Amino acid sequence: MRISRFVGIAAIAALVSSCGGGGSSSNNNTGSGGSNGTPSSGGSATCSLSSRASWTLAQLDEWYLFPDLLDKSVDAASFSTLDDYIDALVAPARAANRDRYFTYVTSIAEENAYYASGANAGFGFRLGYDTANDRVFVIETYEGTPALGNNIDRGSELRAIGPDESSMESVRIIMSAGGPQAVINALGPNTAGVTRAIRLIDASGVDRTVTITKAEYDLDPVSDRYGAKIIDDGGKLVGYINLRSFIAPANADLSQAFADFRAAGVTELIIDQRYNGGGAIAVAEHFGDLMARNLDGEVFDRIAFRASKASNNSTYTLNARPESIAPTRIAFITRAGTASASEMVINGMLPHITDIALIGEDTYGKPVGQIAEDLTACDDRLRIVALKVENADGQGDYYDGLLDFVPNSCSANDDISAQLGDPNEAMVARALDWLAGRSCTAIGAVGKAELGEERQLLQPDRPSAAQVYAPGSF
Repeated sequence: MRISRFVGIAAIAALVSSCGGGGSSSNNNTGSGGSNGTPSSGGSATCSLSSRASWTLAQLDEWYLFPDLLDKSVDAASFSTLDDYIDALVAPARAANRDRYFTYVTSIAEENAYYASGANAGFGFRLGYDTANDRVFVIETYEGTPALGNNIDRGSELRAIGPDESSMESVRIIMSAGGPQAVINALGPNTAGVTRAIRLIDASGVDRTVTITKAEYDLDPVSDRYGAKIIDDGGKLVGYINLRSFIAPANADLSQAFADFRAAGVTELIIDQRYNGGGAIAVAEHFGDLMARNLDGEVFDRIAFRASKASNNSTYTLNARPESIAPTRIAFITRAGTASASEMVINGMLPHITDIALIGEDTYGKPVGQIAEDLTACDDRLRIVALKVENADGQGDYYDGLLDFVPNSCSANDDISAQLGDPNEAMVARALDWLAGRSCTAIGAVGKAELGEERQLLQPDRPSAAQVYAPGSF
């Protein structure tokens, strides 16, 4: 049996900001790993709820990282869904802030398709909402999607939604009546062919109505429009990279970006992970390699399972690649949903680079990762919190976020009036300030009210496989 490792988080609407993620690596002690889980050698061939629940309990009993925080006394017959039963089993760990919806069941087929190529179905935008005013905004639009084809981009506000123009309903009314989930429901299922009429005010202030149909698309982990660039900040070249998701195609995109950085002599970086909830350990390790020109052979991460599974423990040492650079300063743009593999990259570099800062907000706090156990007859992939990730210094207890472990920080708000990667966008501008030694206010030194409206990613209670990796996507 082969198990895939992920460092990602499953998101629910009640969590603060953007939460999502997942990823994979093998259990062969190499620290690199494959892309997906394979069928479990155990499990029932039937798909009744009772059989699936029994199989789930057996997997958790064998692999769960916190066996003392697993409530095996709960009665599976008391629950109408497998999701609810899993929630009850791991409730003690959630109460202890160790498993905040990180253990869940998803679709094997959907997750494999997304991890391999970013395959998804939808309009192709990422949505956020302001908690104070019941407003919904487009905060990112993906290339090759119906949304971008209709010139819907970052900064657009959704004003009304309906199956057609004659039956549109105000977003504020929808939100005030049923909260974020009601807006999600109004957008319809993430199925190709679903059509909605949407009235919006685009970033330039034009009020218009579009009829848009959901379609299949592949998510580019590093946008060709703004995902990687070299910013000239008063004569100093700064490398900017925005990683949307830690999925398989990311490695090639990251390598190309760092090859360009190396050719230009870049030594200072802005790594934008503001919406990134996690992903594959192997991609996080590749990301570390690209910053290891002078760190070849140094420890990047140590992965530890529960005592009974210690034979699966591994250590990954950095591998300098032809594209690798030797950064002297790194500004990581983060928000409250920056989690898991995103945090792993930051934590992994801390022992090796002195000048590192968080720009924006504290991170989510997820130093644990999942393995995959598959019940193929039912298309069930059980993501189990089974491993802990530490850096070279043994640091891996950042369950409340990385702020207390990172030596520098600058507070900044997510400015959707400017495109991602724009030097004038508030978070990018603040990162440039810190890199240049210009003054900034530390995270936590100002309140939310001073920063502006608190914007959260729009995320369903039970996200699809794609929404786990790219939270807020529709």
